[in-house]
Amino acid sequence: MQVGGGGRGSLWSPSTSTRRAEGLTSGAGAKMGIKAGLPEVLRLPQRASVARAWPCPMPPPSPRSREAGMLQVLKTLAMLWLGTVTLIYLLWQVSHLSIWGQLHPKEGPTRSRGHGSSLTWKPLGGETTQQQLDSCQLVLVESTPQDLQFAAGSPSAQPLAQAWMQLLDMAQESVHVASYYWSLTGSDIGVNDSSSHLGEALLQKLQQLLDRNVSLAVATSHPTLARNSTDLQVLANRGAQVRHVPMGQLTRGVLHSKFWVVDGRHIYMGSANMDWRSLTQVKELGAVIYNCSRLARDLEKTFQTYWVLGAPKAVLPKHWPRHFSSHINHFQPLCARFAGVPTTAYFSASPPVLCPYGRTRDLEALLTVMAAARRFIYASVMEYFPTTRFSRPARYWPVLDNALRAAAFSRGVQVRLLVSCGLNTDPSMFPYLRSLQALSNPEAGVSVDVKVFIVPVGNHSNIPFSRVNHSKFMVTEKTAYIGTSNWSEDYFSSTSGVGLVVSQRNSSTQPAVATVQEQLRQLFERDWSSRYAVGLDGQAQGQDCVWQG
Repeated sequence: MQVGGGGRGSLWSPSTSTRRAEGLTSGAGAKMGIKAGLPEVLRLPQRASVARAWPCPMPPPSPRSREAGMLQVLKTLAMLWLGTVTLIYLLWQVSHLSIWGQLHPKEGPTRSRGHGSSLTWKPLGGETTQQQLDSCQLVLVESTPQDLQFAAGSPSAQPLAQAWMQLLDMAQESVHVASYYWSLTGSDIGVNDSSSHLGEALLQKLQQLLDRNVSLAVATSHPTLARNSTDLQVLANRGAQVRHVPMGQLTRGVLHSKFWVVDGRHIYMGSANMDWRSLTQVKELGAVIYNCSRLARDLEKTFQTYWVLGAPKAVLPKHWPRHFSSHINHFQPLCARFAGVPTTAYFSASPPVLCPYGRTRDLEALLTVMAAARRFIYASVMEYFPTTRFSRPARYWPVLDNALRAAAFSRGVQVRLLVSCGLNTDPSMFPYLRSLQALSNPEAGVSVDVKVFIVPVGNHSNIPFSRVNHSKFMVTEKTAYIGTSNWSEDYFSSTSGVGLVVSQRNSSTQPAVATVQEQLRQLFERDWSSRYAVGLDGQAQGQDCVWQG
């Protein structure tokens, strides 16, 4: 059974892909002790999206009487005059702001053309010029490490490597990438292994992209984990624009986000870094959204926060300018039909200082999804710590832990938590997992189960920081959440990340199409029921996991 996008008109089908999904993020992505930063925001093509009436009701128009007509005209003229004066004043003020370092607010990065020539970027706009072109589709994507095999007939998502290649083939004008670090070749880490070929093919595809006069902009963390990687230098030599964001100096965290915005219309976001191991050696999960300008442009605003902070001498603004604000959030999600399926969706972000007005904070998004659950909460994360991880002295931080406990105890919600374990896992995590499971009391209607997912190392021991489940998602009977953050305090208070919150309703016109939350539930249950998931009272495979059971 293939899972790849209920209500999405997936561009992938079993007949077009027989290759095993392969992980793109390295286990090194979990090592957050190194400070980093991402590239600046890039200007998007002039495109727009459909503003669908369903399921968000449109406010009724205000009635006007003939007697009040002249008064309304006079009021309108007065408001226009006042607005013009206010706008002139604000523009004069903005021109004096220094928060962009040396980047003027009305200027943007140049659009690279092939081998380094440039064209001035157009400002964001076009919100209404091509509304009828949007036809949003969502496809779940995943990477499955080599030699990790599930039972025959198990559900699966589109292979991540294939989805990335398709996105690059579709690109016509621009590709903006936010990623923790880059390491697409085996030589980056001194490994000669055939499993690096997909990453190297991706790097070559990116170079071909630039040769086609498609602009490429990258925001990445500084300093980087991949100190020996030459990927970004190779791309910069071909005309790519790269900014290194010093998040350590700005927020005392790192840039841990992982997403693409293509042509201002298509999106990838998920757990995978730009690492060849994320395609073949690490288990990853994400989503691709096609032909959805409103969501793409909204996510682009988050990319822009990174881009401006990667400029020389940039500092965090006390208040982000209005053009960074989001109008799509928890209170006002995008309401549309994804290939005919009624859908609501929005993006969240962290840390709070990188959330301009209107942007839902990532922690708030997680807590909101948990609080709305009435039947089950299934979560799969690489790390779970109800504490800080990288600040000293460590602090107790039970926010997510308490939310899970309250859901199970107070509302009778079934809670299942699947946490990864590999050779680089911190064993101090396991007492917290045992404490959470200890709340379970089936006789009292309290159900909390915790399992450890172990990717066998096998004959891949020569590849460091691999063979791990790097996914970061949660699903309830109502909502799917796909994120980029592990579950500990630092990821929500000082480190950059993004989350996608999606809810779909069964469509009367397409009753056979599974909602995205149903697809994600099936993928979770496949992992949970597999031989790679071990209960806390079971026996772990000592050679593949630091935990001994």
